[in-house]
Amino acid sequence: MSVIRYATVLMMMLIASGVIAESMAPAADNISGEEVFRKCGYKYPGKDQVSRFTVLLRNDDGQVKKSEYIRVWKDFDGIDQIADKMLLFTIYPPDAKGASFMRVAYTKEQQYKVDQWIYLPVLKKIRRVTVRDPGDSFLNSNLTYADVAMRALEDDTHKLLGVKKVKDLEFYVVESIPRETKPLYSKRVFWFEKTVDWKDCSNVRIDYYDTKGELQKEQFIKWQRVGDAWIWDRVLVRNRQNQSASVFELSGVRINTGIREDVFSERSLVQGLKLEGGGEDSPASREDGKKGEGTGDVPAAAVTNNVLDGSAEGAARK
Repeated sequence: MSVIRYATVLMMMLIASGVIAESMAPAADNISGEEVFRKCGYKYPGKDQVSRFTVLLRNDDGQVKKSEYIRVWKDFDGIDQIADKMLLFTIYPPDAKGASFMRVAYTKEQQYKVDQWIYLPVLKKIRRVTVRDPGDSFLNSNLTYADVAMRALEDDTHKLLGVKKVKDLEFYVVESIPRETKPLYSKRVFWFEKTVDWKDCSNVRIDYYDTKGELQKEQFIKWQRVGDAWIWDRVLVRNRQNQSASVFELSGVRINTGIREDVFSERSLVQGLKLEGGGEDSPASREDGKKGEGTGDVPAAAVTNNVLDGSAEGAARK
């Protein structure tokens, strides 16, 4: 899907917010919510990834803050009960350049525990960062640590609400209610794009409802294909209760580069990395940015700026 088409669909989905129950059609193919999750919920991300990671944050006063990182990620596939590891090396803003961050995420057997460390060159020290609450903000964004953590299918009950049509696209809409007694959200509603072939079905939107049952935030996801892997290209999160927003972008993605396990170390935090070439490139990295950022057709600003300057919010109200 091109960025222009995605922007159009995004606006339509924003307009459709809050009217799900009124315009939902029943699913004609007699499939359950759990089956939709099984077929569409998991996407192969590659064995490892190297990319440029950009984060744009708009607070409720409309001020925008930008950060850029080199992101190094590796799937550990449950070995030693480790789900994955990630390194972030700050390249922007200039006064934060040289700072780095490492996260180790564990599997369900370890209650999805997270270990993380940060290196600040000014202090010349590595500090362990403790996550006291899964509801804490991830990178000061609208996503929490719980939102970016792995979650097993059986952790929730899944009900197919029906099929939602937005312009020329159709979406399976699935309501997921957590089984735990003190959940972070009362429910989440997932939108999966309905496609001819199940292998092309993907999650493009998540609505989060707070413990009082009120819509708290919306997350929109645009995917890119790199080889046989599905990598998110752009993620947009809008808090509906305070109007803050976050945008996450991955560009220049390379997968399956053969990153060694020992790369994820305190030494790398301090000294940085020199990664060898290889692996499969995203279209953006092959084109070297000549046709625009992210997907190789138009700049990412076609989607991003509308949200950060508030015009998407205005479009949704019209």
